[in-house]
Amino acid sequence: MLTAPVSGVLGFDRESVACVESSEDLLKRLGVSIDAETLRLALTHRSYAYEQGGIPTNERLEFLGDAVLGLSVTDALYRDNPDLSEGDLAKRRSAVVSTRALADIARGLDLGKHILLGQGEKLTNGWDKSSILADTMEAIIGATYLSNGMETARRLVMRIIGPVLQDAAALGAGTDWKTSIQEIAAAQRMGVIDYQVTGFGPDHDRRFEAVLVIGSTTYGSGSGRSKKEAEQEAAAASWKLLQAGAAGLRTDADLRQST
Repeated sequence: MLTAPVSGVLGFDRESVACVESSEDLLKRLGVSIDAETLRLALTHRSYAYEQGGIPTNERLEFLGDAVLGLSVTDALYRDNPDLSEGDLAKRRSAVVSTRALADIARGLDLGKHILLGQGEKLTNGWDKSSILADTMEAIIGATYLSNGMETARRLVMRIIGPVLQDAAALGAGTDWKTSIQEIAAAQRMGVIDYQVTGFGPDHDRRFEAVLVIGSTTYGSGSGRSKKEAEQEAAAASWKLLQAGAAGLRTDADLRQST
């Protein structure tokens, strides 16, 4: 819940007030309290900030939340998996805190409808872009830490990440997703593996999208802050499709529409 009325915060425009007030249900689902000003900051994408004359964005909170998320997940993995090597712990953590995993969590919370976006992002469905959703999720974690301290933030992370941690263990995420795909492709003689990667955005905030093609069939897609991360996410998505027996059901056009 909000720890202070929105109307009492100076500098909020009408859209910010409406956004923060409508986020009460989001905070109830998260089970945390965040003051109105910090919540508004957590929900402010840089595209909106630019249109409002350069007000602060959620990027500093995203930076903070990334650290809180990383420590919380690392601590849980270390305690719960005494037999995993450092390398396997790192790979499992990478799968759990990936852009795709965080974006899926954000979609489950319907976070997108609460994000303050500029007109350009609104026109391109920015509310459902994985990179924006994941970044905002990290900003919410950072805001929770600032408003409530580390223990409350850690409990929030465990509530929202818990199912992903279980999935990572069940799906064998202790190994490299790309290696897993190579093993499956070789065993089933599926053909040559090709990661088709495209980059976008300014140099200081470069993002990448990857699509995995095996033989002539398109499988999963992924995004990330580096080519390696995008390829890993595409491999993870493809692995899950293969395990579910749903591979090859999405065409190149379908994938372009979903990114």
